[in-house]
Amino acid sequence: MTAWKRWFRHLFTDHWSVRRAFPPAALRAIEKAIGEEERHHAGQLRFAVEASLPLGELLRGVRSRERALECFGRLRVWDTEHNTGVLIYLLLADRRVEIVADRGIHGKVGTTAWEAICGEMQQEFARGQFERGVVLGVRAVSDLLAAHFPPSGDRRNELPDKPVVL
Repeated sequence: MTAWKRWFRHLFTDHWSVRRAFPPAALRAIEKAIGEEERHHAGQLRFAVEASLPLGELLRGVRSRERALECFGRLRVWDTEHNTGVLIYLLLADRRVEIVADRGIHGKVGTTAWEAICGEMQQEFARGQFERGVVLGVRAVSDLLAAHFPPSGDRRNELPDKPVVL
């Protein structure tokens, strides 16, 4: 995407864009999917969506990956007992999905698997299927978590299941 096109998208993608893509019913469905999927593994999932970058970040040339890493820390996804937190981050203006996984799970799964899930989600988003894309991503991440971190005796929910709109 050209720099001008990216600027234009960021300047005109606002909280109403997020609301159109993720109405309250879609956010509830995503929250429900996260809660249900977390019963199948010992990991913790978060979904965050951001309409666009703040102007200062856009001027500095921040990319979706950098912003996802920042949100991973700010939302404390790293702060799970077994280092199995996973953030699915969507920067709506760029239509970019980033998956940031804590070291406990990332070391077992690797970058290629996360990128494949992101690609599948982005295909759904390109068709306007935002809720479906996120739910598919949540299920795919959960399958990887279940394979490497099956449920244990201590099943407390360390991170909220509710999607975060930044």
